[in-house]
Amino acid sequence: MSRGRVVIRNLIRQVAKRVRHSAAAIGVVVVAGVVLAQPGEAQARYAALVMDADTGTVLYAANADTRNYPASLTKMMTLYMTFEALDQGRLTLHQRLPVSRRAQGMAPSKLYLHAGETISVQNAVLALVTKSANDAAVVLAEALGGAEWKFARMMTERARALGMKRTTFRNASGLPNRHQLSTARDMATLSRALIYDFPEYYHYFSTTRFSYNGRAYGNHNNLLEEYRGTDGIKTGYIRASGFNLAASVVRQGRRLIAVVFGGRTARSRDQHIMALLDKGFAKARQLRTIPVVAPPPRKPVQILRTASKADEVKVAAAGSGVVPVPPARTGIQQADRTALRDKVARVVDGLPVPGYGRPEEVQVAARETSNAEGRYAVQVGAYRDAAPAHVAAVRAGNAVPQILGTSEVSVSRIRGDQGPLYRARLTGLDRTDAERACRALVAHGTDCLVIQPRGGVEVAFNAK
Repeated sequence: MSRGRVVIRNLIRQVAKRVRHSAAAIGVVVVAGVVLAQPGEAQARYAALVMDADTGTVLYAANADTRNYPASLTKMMTLYMTFEALDQGRLTLHQRLPVSRRAQGMAPSKLYLHAGETISVQNAVLALVTKSANDAAVVLAEALGGAEWKFARMMTERARALGMKRTTFRNASGLPNRHQLSTARDMATLSRALIYDFPEYYHYFSTTRFSYNGRAYGNHNNLLEEYRGTDGIKTGYIRASGFNLAASVVRQGRRLIAVVFGGRTARSRDQHIMALLDKGFAKARQLRTIPVVAPPPRKPVQILRTASKADEVKVAAAGSGVVPVPPARTGIQQADRTALRDKVARVVDGLPVPGYGRPEEVQVAARETSNAEGRYAVQVGAYRDAAPAHVAAVRAGNAVPQILGTSEVSVSRIRGDQGPLYRARLTGLDRTDAERACRALVAHGTDCLVIQPRGGVEVAFNAK
């Protein structure tokens, strides 16, 4: 009997040895002490991206445009839609929402809500951020879309409006659906939109602990307590996706967003994303902060003054190779405003607008845009990408919230033979407030144009 055990033990050792050799043959890569599968085989789902949040500059990318399963990163869009509804007054934080039988029947992770009871919007938000509760996600989806499948369509439409070109949503939670796909780049775009579009709600993502009905739930995002400067965003996991994470970190006034898809374990994912962020901050320190990555031969475009009723906008070439924007902020400012937001990021396209073939002049058609409700607007720059135009407009509103607190961000595009220009505007002002805002922005070092209700430029204010 004893001899038989020895034989069995030896057989087990031989099998284990062969398994170890097979694992080595498959090939793994060790990144900063973290074992991640090579992008290939079943782990083709691995993807990562690190981005400078202020400028949109990509500091690292691997399979960033490969479509993978987002899992509970999906809930970031559910929360984006919820914050938008709060911002527009369609929901309130203390409003109580009914729990349906469908919500009750959701698979874990969940709060185990019961059909017929209610939950406040704020508690539902916190449940998504911390517990990643699928039942709470359905409650929000049904409140905003009537049915979860209708809400998923709304989510996909909003994704397209935000520039998430390779994302399709089929539910509000991220539970398995083979048609629900996204990319690391798109999830970084969504993270950035949450940060800049809803600074008054983004702080929920930094919640480390949430109590509901006598039970305490911790946040699955371990970086909040393990990696200095982390202030959000969201984790995700289903078997088909592996361990996903979108993280936002602020250090010395610089914010980076990192996204990882397909970690083998939560721990290896966390270690890997921290290593990527370390390298990202090191690389960012070596780069000059710029608003947009432009092709080297291009000259910057800075609006200086106006010309005539034909709405000719004079621009001048400078020597830095990029389009100027206001200085970077040292983090997200909690401005006391309620509606400074890109409620609908409308990009005007397909209009007969002349190009900007020469660097000294841009022709803008007076009929291209009219300001909201026939009111004045201010313009704080023209950019070669929509994202920094949006950031510049939000920054301008943050700089003078006492004047621009009820204005709306508007980004419109002028098409030309050298590519588009995106105009950063804040709309919905009267003439007096528009001029006051421009004077205040000039004091902050930002050039500013007062835009008439019919789209014409009335006066230019130039920072010295």
